[in-house]
Amino acid sequence: MSWAQARARAAHAGGAPLAPVRVPLADAVGGVLAAALEALTDLPAFDTSAMDGWAVSGPGPWLIRADRSAEGILAGAAPDGAGALADGTAVRIATGAQLPPGATAVLRSEDGRIRGGSGGELLHDHGATPLDQGRDIRPRGQECRTGEPLLPPGTPVTPAVAGLAAAAGCDLLPVHRRPVVELLVLGDELLDAGLPGDGRTRDALGPLLPSWLRAYGARVGTVRRVGDDLGLLRDALLHSPADVVVTTGGTAAGPVDFLHLALAEAGARLLVDGVRVRPGHPMLLAVLPAEPGVRARHVVGLPGNPLAAVAGAVTLAEPLLRALAGQSAGAPYLVEAAVALPGHPQDTRLLPVVLPERGVLPLAFDGPAMLRGLALAEGLAVVPPGGVPAGARVEVLEVPAG
Repeated sequence: MSWAQARARAAHAGGAPLAPVRVPLADAVGGVLAAALEALTDLPAFDTSAMDGWAVSGPGPWLIRADRSAEGILAGAAPDGAGALADGTAVRIATGAQLPPGATAVLRSEDGRIRGGSGGELLHDHGATPLDQGRDIRPRGQECRTGEPLLPPGTPVTPAVAGLAAAAGCDLLPVHRRPVVELLVLGDELLDAGLPGDGRTRDALGPLLPSWLRAYGARVGTVRRVGDDLGLLRDALLHSPADVVVTTGGTAAGPVDFLHLALAEAGARLLVDGVRVRPGHPMLLAVLPAEPGVRARHVVGLPGNPLAAVAGAVTLAEPLLRALAGQSAGAPYLVEAAVALPGHPQDTRLLPVVLPERGVLPLAFDGPAMLRGLALAEGLAVVPPGGVPAGARVEVLEVPAG
């Protein structure tokens, strides 16, 4: 099927997002809100000083009130027990500290001058403009009120979202459970360490793919090597505890390409078997048999060549995992081509590119077994059959950075 059809089928296969779970804020990052984020408190929860200086009441000059602490009111401490700030008085205050009742403004440290007087020390305003009421005060509820919806369901939980949730009083967040992925790296010819030689090559996909899959919303459980053995592969598929099993290699018709046979023996149903895309066309998506009432598990079969496997990941794994994690697909990211981008006569081409100011530029070393171009890429251009002329807009897919 076409590249667009395969992507759509993979997204549809995910179905509804996985069930919501409530998790601590740090664990929620990378997930998607399953319900609206609501404030559990006013933010700020109390009137707060926005600057180091003096909390003052009414017009100046102000008589400086003696407080229990020589530093005045500090962040994290309740205002002095002496009660409200009387008109015409001032007290030292730090940024973020709670204002005492009766305070009408904060005079910044750099704008205040203290002089002695008959009744004690007097604070004078030497700022460039007269101090107006409410200056440098963050009033209670300035950002939100208790119960106010802050973010809608479906919002990705970024570090900033986790910070907002913490500021608003939340300890747990409701997010869709992230799909668990097991990565099976197939092939007797692969080495985990050392220099390639004697017909054996280094495994590049074991180090590469987990971060890509996590960027699509997954939790990568285990990365396992499986040799060229039909029974071992079949059992690995049947007994995997993961929501999605991702395999590398074995998708073609070579003498030890056992993935199709293993899926057939496991009773799997193929949803996608080959895609008109270069590199990576011998990729597949299958659904494993499930018990009644148990959610189906999926298998994404990627080619063994590194860049071809990446093409398979963005074609099938990304839309499937994002659907399971509750992530929206979003609008395509379109960029003008700085030069003509050559295409395949019948197939979509995924091309490593950089994105300078003048537009999309292709990178060299873009063969199915190569990673040198991808290592420098800022995206993958989706080049339709026949290519893209210079000046035309082309869709660019994200290249995960970590």
